Amino acid sequence: MASRQERCSHCGRLLVVPREAHDFIKCAVCHGITQIRPTNPLNHTHNIAGRLKGFINTIMNTTTSSVNNSNGTSHFGCYYPPPQSLRPSYHAYGSKRAVLCGILYHGKSYRLKGSVNDVKCMKYFLIKEFRFPSDSILMLTDDKEEKDALRFPTKQNMQMALRWLIEGSESGDSLVFHFSGHGAQEMKMGHEREGFDEAICPVDYEQHGKIVNNEINATIVTPLPRGAKLHAIIDACHSGTLLDLSCVCKMNRQGYYTWEDHRRGRVDKGTRGGLAICISACDNGQISVDTSALSGKEVTGALTYSFIQTVQNEPGLTYGRLLGAMRSTIRGTKAGILILNGPIVSLLNRLLGLQIKQEPQLSSSEMFDMYTTRFIL
Repeated sequence: MASRQERCSHCGRLLVVPREAHDFIKCAVCHGITQIRPTNPLNHTHNIAGRLKGFINTIMNTTTSSVNNSNGTSHFGCYYPPPQSLRPSYHAYGSKRAVLCGILYHGKSYRLKGSVNDVKCMKYFLIKEFRFPSDSILMLTDDKEEKDALRFPTKQNMQMALRWLIEGSESGDSLVFHFSGHGAQEMKMGHEREGFDEAICPVDYEQHGKIVNNEINATIVTPLPRGAKLHAIIDACHSGTLLDLSCVCKMNRQGYYTWEDHRRGRVDKGTRGGLAICISACDNGQISVDTSALSGKEVTGALTYSFIQTVQNEPGLTYGRLLGAMRSTIRGTKAGILILNGPIVSLLNRLLGLQIKQEPQLSSSEMFDMYTTRFIL
């Protein structure tokens, strides 16, 4: 009799079920407990094939089915995770893959207006300018039109998407992580010089917490293999070192730059030989903006808009030129003053003359010449 197999309901790994097991089995990898379904070889094979097809369809945009609870409403906390290894199935999509997350935070006092616009623009940009296959771009938003619960940017879904982004990557791959939403700083007792960790805020962060830089580094930076390249474009406050990379570029207004070593004696959080580059909206102590001042019409994130505009206007530009041009675009808008959308900040601007400035930052897993290295995805 052939060995039975059951997929772990926690990590998705395929498990071999001992003959003596009747009700539950424990995963040796994640230690999760999975209930064993009744033994019926035909039904069992059909279920595995059906679930695997469902995983692939969900991730690759070929289904819009949502996960519902008994009342027929979306239940975002319950879903089947994808298999541990998705990469072999995706060689047909080439070596480019992207995860784009845009969060508006509907119904909150801190609601944003441009985040979903940002990721829609970024998807179009990646397809048009850098030939990313549409099927290899996973977009998570809280857009009211989004019906698929797996594409709702909860903490768990975002963590799953980041694992999918890096899973099976190899030499020659180009990976992109774009986030547009709220960023924050978390008090941390550890190696951070300021006493803070930088973090991004999923839509459910008030219930389940933020995703901090250490976790992002461990998920998509540390496993990056030699010959692969990761670009993170982070349109959020306090995002200067969000990927916790070893090298931070410090550039003045004249374009002169130096590299700072941010390892500071701690264990190096580098890659497995790949190159990771993070382009952030602002320094850790600065605020980024959600504004219509740049586009003149639609509300967008200042970083996302200036990034796309600069790359489109100057094909073949270097990283140094990219960073400098983005800063000039933002600085030149309204004499360097960008007004955040929202009644509270608008009131502060009127009463106190508040000036909100931001300067995009660049960090990397290794140092390089900013003015000879071409930007390419």
